[in-house]
Amino acid sequence: MSDKNVPEEEMTVELELEDGKTVNCEVITIFEVDKKDYIALLPSAQEGIEDEVWFYGYSEDPKDPNVEPTLTFIDDDEEYEAVADAFDEYLDSLEFDDED
Repeated sequence: MSDKNVPEEEMTVELELEDGKTVNCEVITIFEVDKKDYIALLPSAQEGIEDEVWFYGYSEDPKDPNVEPTLTFIDDDEEYEAVADAFDEYLDSLEFDDED
């Protein structure tokens, strides 16, 4: 897994859910699993959703960096598990780095 090194300043995205509700989320990190990019999002506490991390497929337009990235829902259970496991490894690496 490689971390795309999200900048230190807080980045947020606004997601529109299936029911039309809009949720603001903090970007935790963008990372790679099996040569595909994914994003980990944390809904803001104001949304009433706590301690829940959301994972989406993530892609940017390589020809135009000004185009907004695309987030895609992960339908496949095995793919989702692989992404969740990679994210857990990312968190473990942060804890390990903090011990130094």
